[in-house]
Amino acid sequence: MTEVLLRIEDLVVSFPDRNRPGGTLRAVDGVSLTIGRGEIVGLVGESGSGKTTLGKAMLRLYRPESGRIMLGDVDLAPMSERQLRPHRRGLQMVFQDPLSSFNPRHTIGGAIATPLRLHRLCPAAQMDAAVARILTDVGLPAALAARYPHEMSGGQLQRAAIGRALALSPALIVADEAVSKLDVSVRAQILNLLRAIHAARGLSMLFITHDLHVARFLCHRIGVMHFGKLLEIGATDSIFAHPAHAYTRALLATAQGESL
Repeated sequence: MTEVLLRIEDLVVSFPDRNRPGGTLRAVDGVSLTIGRGEIVGLVGESGSGKTTLGKAMLRLYRPESGRIMLGDVDLAPMSERQLRPHRRGLQMVFQDPLSSFNPRHTIGGAIATPLRLHRLCPAAQMDAAVARILTDVGLPAALAARYPHEMSGGQLQRAAIGRALALSPALIVADEAVSKLDVSVRAQILNLLRAIHAARGLSMLFITHDLHVARFLCHRIGVMHFGKLLEIGATDSIFAHPAHAYTRALLATAQGESL
């Protein structure tokens, strides 16, 4: 059995309800799941299902209302930002829109160098070489380090974003709709890159997507979310061959129709 890297237990995340003064909206409603070491878990569902909120809460970008986020034997859920700091390096995120995830005033090389500098992982004299190596690892020429985000294509930027996340050698990456804004041909390249990185490094990943075909290509297990609840989770082949929930069957029927 795969060793568990991260375990979510009965997680609840709520936000103020703008339509009801004093009321709340429960974006994540009692979700429990595990991610094993070296495992890619897909999280699928329609927009508003709570999958992105769950991914961000897992990294403690949102503070949960209740529940536990167990990284090994450590519960991240109640920690202050200062207490979380030692754990940040091992938990990284790749966002949906690569352009908005970079500071437009910084070069790509500067953006990749920043986490290395903040975590004191690389001497200043070796920084340029480290950045060049990271860019090469994600299939980009080292010369692109001098460019600004607006000077690069969406596919190049997403590669750079993946490289920035990998710079800290994390144990877990949460990829939130990381290919949804890319052209179909570029999407396939990024998915193949993620597969290659997983094979080379054995890192764990939560891959959030609305596209079941993408999840099937990349993920070992798939969980299905709807209105903040995790309706079912299982091995990818099992989810496609024997979906247990009516909502999952409806998603599959829609996905099959789109692929015709």
